[in-house]
Amino acid sequence: MGCRIVVLISGSGSNLQAVLDDLTGADAPAEVVAVISNKAEAYGLERARSAGIPTRTLDHRSFADRAAYDQALIEQIDTFAPDLVLLAGFMRILTANFVTHFHGRLLNIHPSLLPKYKGLQTHQRALDAGDAEAGASIHFVTEELDGGPLVLQGRVVIHPDDDADSLATRVQQQEHRLYPLVVRWFASGRLRLINGLASLDGAPIPSGGLRLETIESSM
Repeated sequence: MGCRIVVLISGSGSNLQAVLDDLTGADAPAEVVAVISNKAEAYGLERARSAGIPTRTLDHRSFADRAAYDQALIEQIDTFAPDLVLLAGFMRILTANFVTHFHGRLLNIHPSLLPKYKGLQTHQRALDAGDAEAGASIHFVTEELDGGPLVLQGRVVIHPDDDADSLATRVQQQEHRLYPLVVRWFASGRLRLINGLASLDGAPIPSGGLRLETIESSM
């Protein structure tokens, strides 16, 4: 049996779809075994249902506090016995208990070139700063918001006429290339978190992460 993946979402699920599209075929090294959202209206749930994948909704507003929600979420995820948990637009700040429970098997994708612009409004912040480029990053999740060890980044040039929406569209195109590749690395045993460092094929990944452009040029 291949790597079992649970994906957490809050919205449209476009990165979920990119992963699902990549994992079609008998030779796929992983399978998405469940999709869980904190919002019942998240379109990503429909994407999962269309692919025949079990879905669950766990509304954070039904819980007294963040700790109670995260504990319930842990229990829900664990029923699917995942090897890997993907955050794909899951708009929740996770507690230390949650992060520790899934240590080494929890990945996130963030729409900036981390460590720049952690949190929200990433595209507008890059434009306001006059940056020459923007992009997306995949990292292992730690207790620090958007601060875990970097795995892979994809970059886009910022054009003079860009606004937040146009920049977001091009960054999202990079996201859809990044996540499936990293999922395959993890599913095949190449990517691991070792002694607090993201490692590919047993070698520590530089602190700034690998670059998608470099990886693709060598493929």
